Amino acid sequence: MVQIEILNQSQETIDEKYYTLIDKAIDTALDLMGIEENILGSVFLVDKDQIQEINRDYRQVDKVTDVLSFPMDLVDFISYEDRPKDFFRDQELQQVQYFLGDIFINLDKIKDQAQEFGHSEDRELSYLTVHSLLHLLGYDHIEEEDRIIMRQREEAIMDRLGIGR
Repeated sequence: MVQIEILNQSQETIDEKYYTLIDKAIDTALDLMGIEENILGSVFLVDKDQIQEINRDYRQVDKVTDVLSFPMDLVDFISYEDRPKDFFRDQELQQVQYFLGDIFINLDKIKDQAQEFGHSEDRELSYLTVHSLLHLLGYDHIEEEDRIIMRQREEAIMDRLGIGR
């Protein structure tokens, strides 16, 4: 069971479809990866000033970004290919729930990047959700080899969501 709390921390009124898109992106990603365990997490919808403050305070990077991910229980979990099921199966102490962590999505960047890349805000929000969820599961894109693996996983999830570019 997946329990993701979505909290609007911005001053904007959020269209209900944003909540639906985030839930669907997370459910689809976990389903595609075969993760069936009880998963908890939080998604915070913020504005550009809030995300810059968080980025500055927690990452010492004083600039606006589109999304931030802060992994929790699975911080050492690298989930490439078939590893998710192995990770959960091999835990010596089976937990009732796993708290993935927190995701912060910059609402201002959704609009800007959708326009910049020539696709819908729905697609941009879904992509940022998928991208940040993969970070919570241990994926990264610093090294080229890891970037390729992460991008392939993102594309597979976006294809399953049916939200193309």
